[in-house]
Formats: sequence, C-alpha cells, structure tokens
Amino acid sequence: MTDSRPELPDHLSGNPRSPHFNKECFEHDIGIRLNGKERNDVEEYCISEGWVKIPSPKAKDRFGNAMLIKLKGEVEAFYK
Repeated sequence: MTDSRPELPDHLSGNPRSPHFNKECFEHDIGIRLNGKERNDVEEYCISEGWVKIPSPKAKDRFGNAMLIKLKGEVEAFYK
C-alpha cells in the first residue's frame, strides 16, 4: 500500500481555530527544522516566508494562552 500521508502545506498551524489548521496533517508525526536544528516546540510555521512561531515560556495573553514568538530562518517541514 502506498503512503497515505497528505503533503505538508507551506503554512500550517497547530491551533484548531486558525484558518491554517489541517487536521489530516496532524494524524501523523510532523517534524520542523529551523536553520538545520530540529525544534519540538513549534506551534505554527510558514516555509515560503521563513518563520516559525513558538510559545513564550512566561508571557500569556488575556485568555491565559502562551504568547507566540516568531523566529526567522530557513524552515523545513517533514514527516517523522
């Protein structure tokens, strides 16, 4: 049987309320590399614009959710 994983999009978010959320992609393990180093804390990424968003360790928004910090660099998304 062939691999049934969907192709990873250019822009993907882990937040179900985001328009860039894709449930089918999250049924598989996704890995993200930023500048050649694998990151395990990525909430959202965009390959063409070259950024990832990670949760802030301390800062929270008014709803108690972690604020996201944007890191720029070469982004690579892959299935583990």
